[in-house]
Amino acid sequence: MPLLAATIQPFDWQRVLLSEDAPALFLLEIVVRCVVTYLLVLAALRVTGRRGVRQLSIFELSIILALGSAAGDAMFYDDVPLLHVMVVFGMVSGLYLLFNRLTERYPRFSDWLEGAPVLLVDEGEVQLENFRRQNLTQKELFGELRIHQVEHLGQVRRAYIEATGNVSIYFFEDEERRPGLPIWPEQLAQQCRQPADAGEYACCQCGHVRTLARGLVAACPRCRADAWVPACTKRRVA
Repeated sequence: MPLLAATIQPFDWQRVLLSEDAPALFLLEIVVRCVVTYLLVLAALRVTGRRGVRQLSIFELSIILALGSAAGDAMFYDDVPLLHVMVVFGMVSGLYLLFNRLTERYPRFSDWLEGAPVLLVDEGEVQLENFRRQNLTQKELFGELRIHQVEHLGQVRRAYIEATGNVSIYFFEDEERRPGLPIWPEQLAQQCRQPADAGEYACCQCGHVRTLARGLVAACPRCRADAWVPACTKRRVA
């Protein structure tokens, strides 16, 4: 009993290079499919945010995704003509070069596609409007800061998220540091609405620091949140 439903003739060059079922004009359809698929891949990567493409540029990741399926299918599917795969590789590589040239020539296009650096922390306070547009969570931001030995936001003069998804941090000098929101998980878990003692407290959402009286329930003047933790003043130890 034959193992295959249909007999395959090895080295049938009509099947290998073209196709027994598709006409030569189908190659033009492949060109259109490549353009549409490539744009869809770029759009999907743009929506998922920068963290999804960290360590790779958006173009490097897009070409890996676009060519991976074409290369894999051609390796073990007998009904995938190699000439079609060559057109796919040529089109995707051409689009890759074209988009790279466009980003070099038109900075606004580059900023729209890959994204420009975005300010996340300024003078020890989270810029919530920018932060919320980056598909980031507070845990992710604070985790990045802790990797750089940041203990509280009062040590951070500015922090940017780059187009690659990496976070760049600029610090205050030790003598310029200010009270700030502690970012250790254990300290954040101790947030309260009514301070047990009077003193300086940091908003758990944006990091704004203000002096609160004992037992006072107050909303943050910047973000209107009402959860507070005692502000930290420790110097950074790298």
